[in-house]
Amino acid sequence: AGRLAGLGCFSPSRGRGAVRLGVSLRALLLSEPMHLETEALLMFAARREHLDKLILPALAAGKWIVSDRFTDATHAYQGGGRGLAPEKIAMLENWVQAGFQPDLTLVFDLPTNIACERLVGTGNAPDRFEKETREFFERVRHVYLQRAATEPDRIKIIDATQTIEKIKNVLEDIVSNIC
Repeated sequence: AGRLAGLGCFSPSRGRGAVRLGVSLRALLLSEPMHLETEALLMFAARREHLDKLILPALAAGKWIVSDRFTDATHAYQGGGRGLAPEKIAMLENWVQAGFQPDLTLVFDLPTNIACERLVGTGNAPDRFEKETREFFERVRHVYLQRAATEPDRIKIIDATQTIEKIKNVLEDIVSNIC
């Protein structure tokens, strides 16, 4: 919960699953140093597989999909955090997703210092992204907040400094309004 990440929610079951190729690509992305453009290309390659093998078939079957990351995260991490030009992300997004995007993105927002403290408090070994500087995460957070300001109907900011009970209530309210 310490990472500054969003959830992508796609409408028309609560399926879970992972695409094996996507899992392999994610493992590379989290552990191997690589060129920024390689990172973005691998992100979109994994996303294309996830769309083809899981998301689109589930939607066609009338199921709801909840995904822990989607293109808003790419704009934030590779764009804001790493500095990849927004035009390059948009080009890949248009090519790979053909206009497809979540109906709802939830951003669990924390001041960067609190997020970093929580991350350290987990006791887990940090991955390649989690080893980034506070400045990196400030840029990531800024892009999430900026995107939410430009798309307030689709991107909802959740104040993650609240108690779990309050966050749960906010989430229930948001979800009840999309059904």
